[in-house]
Amino acid sequence: MSKKRGLSLDEKREKMLQIFYNSQDFFLLKELEKLGPKKGVISQSVKDVIQTLVDDDLVFKDKIGTSVYFWSLPSCAGNQLRNVSRKLETDLQASKKRHTELVEQCKALKKGREDSDAREEALNELKAIQQKHNELKEELAQHADNDPATVEAMKKAIEVAHSAANRWTDNIFTLRQWCSNNFPQAKEQLDNLYNEVGITDDFDYLELPAVVPLAVTEGEL
Repeated sequence: MSKKRGLSLDEKREKMLQIFYNSQDFFLLKELEKLGPKKGVISQSVKDVIQTLVDDDLVFKDKIGTSVYFWSLPSCAGNQLRNVSRKLETDLQASKKRHTELVEQCKALKKGREDSDAREEALNELKAIQQKHNELKEELAQHADNDPATVEAMKKAIEVAHSAANRWTDNIFTLRQWCSNNFPQAKEQLDNLYNEVGITDDFDYLELPAVVPLAVTEGEL
């Protein structure tokens, strides 16, 4: 025997509405949770189903004292459906008006754009110009490293790096002098240590190289 199919949400909503329409009475939620299973709606889902009906204005609720009551009348559903129908009709008319406006706009835009030899020639020329523009952009990107702003940024970065390197060189000289002053008996060991880490006799401050101009104009010759 095949398993019985459960009710869909729409079917559950219809079943719960029947409870209201048949009795035309007011109910507490716990009462609806007892009546729901008699209509095939399990008690655990009654609350969620009722809430969807409240959200759609098919069921109304109000708090009286500490209790919340739910009710719905067939006339309420009829009024709701009429309101929905009027809204849909208004939306339909607005959509038809917008469609007419777009059709007229499309016709207006097509004026002067009829197919012709002159238009075809103009389009081909535009396509060629766009292609040339893209080629020039690609070529320009290849020379981005020579951009004046990029070069200036690189010069500033070099100056910062040069200053930092000489600052550390100065620190090394200071540390070396401190070690010599405080540990004169370990001069030979210290010299060996300096040589091992690369601090040899030719260790000195860095000189900032002269910047070679990118191009020489006739006025500079």
